[in-house]
Amino acid sequence: MGGKASGLRRSKSKGAGGGNDEALMRMQLDEDILQEKAAIDAAKRGVQAPVPAAAPQGPHVEHVPLNWKRGQGGHKPNDATRRMLAEAGGREGVARFTNLFYTKAFADPHIDQFIRDHDDPHGDRFADWITEKFGMGTPWSQERSKRKTCPFHAHGHRFESAHDRSSAHFTAWHSPKRSEEDFGRHFKLDDCRVWMRLHFWALRESGVWASSPSFAEYYMKFIGHFVSIYEGSATLFVRESARWSEDPANVQRYLANGRRMTPNIVGLSLDQAKKALPEHERKGAGDWPYC
Repeated sequence: MGGKASGLRRSKSKGAGGGNDEALMRMQLDEDILQEKAAIDAAKRGVQAPVPAAAPQGPHVEHVPLNWKRGQGGHKPNDATRRMLAEAGGREGVARFTNLFYTKAFADPHIDQFIRDHDDPHGDRFADWITEKFGMGTPWSQERSKRKTCPFHAHGHRFESAHDRSSAHFTAWHSPKRSEEDFGRHFKLDDCRVWMRLHFWALRESGVWASSPSFAEYYMKFIGHFVSIYEGSATLFVRESARWSEDPANVQRYLANGRRMTPNIVGLSLDQAKKALPEHERKGAGDWPYC
């Protein structure tokens, strides 16, 4: 079971190069990831954030600006994010959609190659992260502060299992399911687009979107911000990815094609992909998602 040791500081795998080093550096210096590390440290010291009472709300669309500004230490929750999360069903509502998302991700050949172990509680961890980001306690930091890591081997290299968001994506790049050619390569535009289509499909199918259109609108902007750390151009495609599952015919074509989003996503260049966008989204007009 020997092999070369690889860590978060540098990938030594075949296929990892300067582009991966830059992608890893973006993650390590990202304000949101730095804030998350601080929250984990606080959880290890036994510090817990209060969980506000959930006030019942009716479904309506509340247009809330994304609460992120450069230099403020990442995305910050506020009364509006807590209110929208409560309307969406709180942590339980979010977990319903994140676990449905992973059911879809496991069945998608393109996305599943990034997921080493189906037995990890991916959906619950994702729900904890969203819940914490929207301001209802610190369930993600609390779970993360007690999480054990274990080594795994892939393509002759030794890695540690994920212990936070940056390491989770680093291990996804180095999943043993990936081909030798793609092993170690960071997320590209087509990877992000497939992921987002499945993600928003799960949000819609779970009923969370209908329960809180306000949460759904804000969450699109939320994903638009966070996906940019992995692939900057992916933000342009968030709204298109959310619209995709509005049409049942799109979903049926995807299922009939063996759950593969080819040829309309996988393998397209940025210029080719942009042809599917309305002009204002193609040009990145306005300050979306920071609005």
